[in-house]
Amino acid sequence: MGGIMVNYFNRFGRTWQVYIEAEGEFRATPDTIGQFYIKNKNGDMVPLSTLVTIEHDRGPEFTMRFNEYRAAQILALTAPGYSSSQAMKALEEVFAATMPPEMGFDYMGMSFQEHAAAQGVSAGVIFGFSLLFVFLILAALYESWTLPFSVLLVTPIAVFGAFAALWLLKLVVPEASENDVFTQIGLVMLIGLSAKNAILIVEFAKVEVQGGKSLVDAALAGAKVRLRPILMTAFAFILGVVPLVLATGSGAHGRVLLGLAVFGGMLASTVIAIFLIPVSFYAVESLAHGRKHAERPAPGAPPSDAPQGGDGDVHMPERQELVHT
Repeated sequence: MGGIMVNYFNRFGRTWQVYIEAEGEFRATPDTIGQFYIKNKNGDMVPLSTLVTIEHDRGPEFTMRFNEYRAAQILALTAPGYSSSQAMKALEEVFAATMPPEMGFDYMGMSFQEHAAAQGVSAGVIFGFSLLFVFLILAALYESWTLPFSVLLVTPIAVFGAFAALWLLKLVVPEASENDVFTQIGLVMLIGLSAKNAILIVEFAKVEVQGGKSLVDAALAGAKVRLRPILMTAFAFILGVVPLVLATGSGAHGRVLLGLAVFGGMLASTVIAIFLIPVSFYAVESLAHGRKHAERPAPGAPPSDAPQGGDGDVHMPERQELVHT
């Protein structure tokens, strides 16, 4: 009645499965069960209907098992504007509120992979490690443990710009998510992108300080000289992510969040943080080296302890130069 596979056989270059099952017309209704005969203990053939009792009931066509437990599979699609993580959270809340305590749930397929990834390293840890690696790279670049702080102190401005842009999106589209995996990828990108503007200024200011200028003069000179390159590269990147912000169609929500986070962060880093980079450079170097750099005289100026004549002229000692040819 239900059919069972008994063996395989090979024919025409293919492997075929052999099932034992009555023809469809002989198993269409329960009444046909009397047409099948089996042997009793005496060896006589008796109809199968004399040995069974037929009852009508409702039930599933098949029973699904998951991890050896009887289970029911749920296939769900998210509404427009909602992420898969929000849908999973909603399903868990409804299950906890409506299902008895002896029942449980689990994920399979792509949902299982996403759930396992969410249970792994958190976004905060990834963000912290990103800052650490950028700090170590900058420390090796500048050969200093203090200069990287003047670069990374402007990173919160970029993060503020990213969340401000997402907050504005939330006002326009209330069902839009604010902090998902695409936003987190954009925030990690912003660490390097916002540090790029500061590197251009701090690198030039560091060279100026080594050349003899004071911290204030070096910071101002770096900001003036590097302003145009910073604006050119920053706005080129900002305009480059505009297609992501205006994306439509399948998967557009993820691209919009990624592009909007980078767009808002870079815009804030370019418009606001560019004025704070010289200040952070001066503050960090002043705290690290005291007033040694801040009070450094300009090139060509006499030292404060140089002897002076009665008429106010500065008497400089003669300098001997040795030239190798």
